[in-house]
Amino acid sequence: MRAVAVHPDAIVVTSRIWQTNAIALRAGGEVMLVDSPYFPDELEALPALLRQAGFEPNALFATHADYDHVLGRYAFPDLTLGVGDPTMERIRAHPGEAQRELRHEDARNYVVRPGPLSLGNTQSLPVPGYIELGNVEIELHPADGHTPDGTALLAESHGLLLPGDYISDVEIPWISAGGSLSDYRATLARLAPLVERAETVVPGHGAPHTREKALQIIDEDAAYLDALERGEERPALPRDRDTARQREIHVENLTLLG
Repeated sequence: MRAVAVHPDAIVVTSRIWQTNAIALRAGGEVMLVDSPYFPDELEALPALLRQAGFEPNALFATHADYDHVLGRYAFPDLTLGVGDPTMERIRAHPGEAQRELRHEDARNYVVRPGPLSLGNTQSLPVPGYIELGNVEIELHPADGHTPDGTALLAESHGLLLPGDYISDVEIPWISAGGSLSDYRATLARLAPLVERAETVVPGHGAPHTREKALQIIDEDAAYLDALERGEERPALPRDRDTARQREIHVENLTLLG
C-alpha cells in the first residue's frame, strides 16, 4: 500500500492489488474517506497512516456497491457509509451481494479477514446533488454503465474529480452485470466537462491523471466502446492497457452484450 498527496488536503492511498484507490479529502476540520483499499492489513494500517498525515476521517463514501469499494468500515467501524441513491437502491435490491462477492474473491486469493463485512449504518444521498464537507461543497454526479449504480465526486475546491471505476489508465471500460454500453457512453459524456473543471482525476483503479491525460483516456474509451458495439473480437486497445487481463475483460464484455 502506498500513499501520495495530490493536494494539501487530499491523500490517495493505493492498495497493492488492482491499483485500487481510496481518497481522503479534508476541509474545514472534517475528513471524508472515499472508497477503500482491499487487504486486511491495509485496512488495519489505514487509520494510523491517515492520522500521521493529519487526516482523521469522520465520514465514509463509496462510489458504487462493488465489494472492493465498500470495505472502509473494516478500518472505521463506527463511521456512517454514505452512498448515492442508485447505490442504495442496488444494495436494497441485492442484499448481501457485496458480502458474497467478497467471500468468493477472498477464497480465491487466500485472504482471511477478522470478521464478515458489515455495511452498518448507511446513508443514501441524492444524485445529482452535493455533500457538505467542512466549509466546501462536493458535487455528486451519476456514473452508471460499469455497474447499474455509480457516483462521481467533483471536489472543485481541491481541483479533484473522483469518477469511480472510469477514466482508468490500467483498465478498459468494463460492462459488468447490470451495467450497459449506452449508460457507459452517457457517463463518459457526462464526465468530460467535469474533467475540464478539475486539475487531477483519481480513478478507482490506476494512477492519478492530469486533466489532459484524463481527456485522452475518455477518447480512447469511447473508441473502445465503438469497437465493442461492432462486436470486434480483437479490437485495438490503448497501448498501456493492451494486456492479457484487459483482453479477458473484453471477452467478458462481448459475452455480456452478445
